[in-house]
Parts: sequence; structure tokens; C-alpha cells
Amino acid sequence: MSGNIEKVSIVISKGGLADIYPGLIMANGARMEGIEANLFFTFFGLDAIRKGVNAKIKVATVGNPGMHMPTILGAIPGMSAMATMMMSKKMDALDIPPIPEFIELIGETGCEMFGCKATVDMFGLSKEDFVPEMKEIITVGEFYEMSHGGQIIFT
Repeated sequence: MSGNIEKVSIVISKGGLADIYPGLIMANGARMEGIEANLFFTFFGLDAIRKGVNAKIKVATVGNPGMHMPTILGAIPGMSAMATMMMSKKMDALDIPPIPEFIELIGETGCEMFGCKATVDMFGLSKEDFVPEMKEIITVGEFYEMSHGGQIIFT
């Protein structure tokens, strides 16, 4: 069928738990359907592939309209930790692994992962700061080149 999607490149730019998981789930789903998938991490989305950081990602409770509560309540100490714990329990019940394990799993499916060169440089990071599943640090131009002929999804 000529209408089938054959390749997706997913951009993950935010660093909250609820911001990272959609891209990971979409990439995993694409690979399970036999679709070529690439993940491009930029700005705070880089936290998903940073060693020692990706296991500590929390739910953002301040300024998050999806929380359906006043911003001031999200600022109460412990709210982010509580929301993270509740979301983690629900995801665990659905067999959705924690971010570090999910990154490994997706890497094993053949999904390639890339860091944004401009952001890596801006934050003063290097390839050694990232998990081994990250293939390389690339420019936006290289990302577009790699994505040619496929769909680009921004989460």
C-alpha cells in the first residue's frame, strides 16, 4: 500500500515525565509496526537520554494546565513528587517501563536516537553525558536530512 507511513522522526523538546513519554510510546509503537523511527532530543528533552538524570524526571505540576489545579497548588512542596509517584504507579500497572528502561528497550528495537548539537553545546554537554543508546549528536540540518521522506512529529 502506498499510503502507509514508512518512517517517522519524533522530536522530544520538553523534560517533564508527561512530555517525554508520548514520544517514547510513539517511537516504540512505530517500531512494533515495522516503521523506521528516529528520536531527536533537544532542549530539556535531552534529560530523557542524560545519564543519571533520566531516572529522576518528574511530573511538572506548576504551570501545567493538564493537572487541572491552580498553579499555586502545584508549587506546594511535595506536589511534584506525589504526582510523579501516582503517574508511575499507573504506568507500572500498564506495563510501561521507567524512562531509562524504556530508552534501552526502544534502542533494542532499532530506533535511533540523536541529540541536538546546538542544545548540547548551549548546555555545555558532551557525548559522554548521554546514555549509550544515543547514536550521535547532530545538527538540525542533519536531522532534516535524516528525516527526508518521512513524517516529523513534535511532541
